Amino acid sequence: MAPVPATAAAAAPAAVVSTHEIRRAQRADGPATVLAIGTANPETCVPQDEYADFYFRVTKSEHLPELKNKLRRICNKSGIEKRFMFVNDDVMEAHPEFADRHLTSLDARVEIVSKVVPELAAAASAKAIAEWGRPATDITHLIFSTYSGVKAPGGDRLLASLLGLRPTVSRTVLSLHGCYGGGRALQLAKELAENNRGARVLVACAESTLIAFYGPEVGCNDTIIGQALFGDGSGAVIVGADPVGAVERPLFEMAFASQATVPDSEGAITMQHKKGGMDYHIGGGVPEMLAGSIERCLVDAFGAIGVAARWRDLFWAVHPGGRRILDLIEEALGLDNGAMAASRQVLHEYGNMSGTTVIFVLNELRRRFVADGAEGADWGALMAFGPGVTVETILLRVGSGLKGN
Repeated sequence: MAPVPATAAAAAPAAVVSTHEIRRAQRADGPATVLAIGTANPETCVPQDEYADFYFRVTKSEHLPELKNKLRRICNKSGIEKRFMFVNDDVMEAHPEFADRHLTSLDARVEIVSKVVPELAAAASAKAIAEWGRPATDITHLIFSTYSGVKAPGGDRLLASLLGLRPTVSRTVLSLHGCYGGGRALQLAKELAENNRGARVLVACAESTLIAFYGPEVGCNDTIIGQALFGDGSGAVIVGADPVGAVERPLFEMAFASQATVPDSEGAITMQHKKGGMDYHIGGGVPEMLAGSIERCLVDAFGAIGVAARWRDLFWAVHPGGRRILDLIEEALGLDNGAMAASRQVLHEYGNMSGTTVIFVLNELRRRFVADGAEGADWGALMAFGPGVTVETILLRVGSGLKGN
């Protein structure tokens, strides 16, 4: 009789474990929570009241005074005080082709943004990790959202290297989600955190208007509107469930998340990379479209978790796509003028930074809760909008890390 190998003889009979038990053991016990937030912007800052002069100068478009006056009027009504961006005189002197969307410039733009956008994301992420209080190697998942990335390996790979994340970190890239990218990334982070026990998810959103910066054209209102609104920035959030003792401070609990598409809205907001950069279109009826859909999204979200909510009793982290969008949403929901103060403050200080903006709003909300001793609403809603037209909704509850301040 052949001898039995020692390893086989010593092995205990395999326990019968059901797939359900395995699955249950993999899931977190509590809800996903926001554990830390960080933000960053480029160095170049352009005051809004000087932007029309800056833009028409660097694009050599002073021969179009009517368009310049139109841009100046929109800037004056935008509710924006200043914006940050990578585009400056040096960039435009080195790349005069960026001023003309009909010239081939996409390759040059991609070479620049593929470096500076992940670096900006790393700056915001480093702040979030420092606030979090645990080493970067404890990050298990990375979600990187940007409309500027069109090459592989992408910005997620460079970002992971810059931060010193471990080689086993699970990376996901969200591309061309536009202004709802931050909301989509946070919802995905919630799913990952709640379905992977012990997971710590780094969400990093970073955008640069350089990929879509070009001179004005007669009859192209999208360019003028975009030049009055958009800026560059990066926001980072660390999301995890079951916070660890005294180390982690839950800022906001993520109770529920959903996505909805506004019917018959496919062409209202569009983005496409072309030879002269990223081309975008923003329809004139978008604010009204969003205002007409927002309450249904909220009713469905709160109904799904059985919470009866009065809109006036909530705190709000709404993507400030523009002042008119905020005005019409407040009106549609019957909110007081100050309900979206955090969104308006971010719009005022930074402009619309596309998908990353809602993270700045969340950070501003956190700042206000700390300043006020966490007094006020217990429940809130984070909402972001973008191409599709897509509406992201995340229901939030103030975490113990803010209540303890």
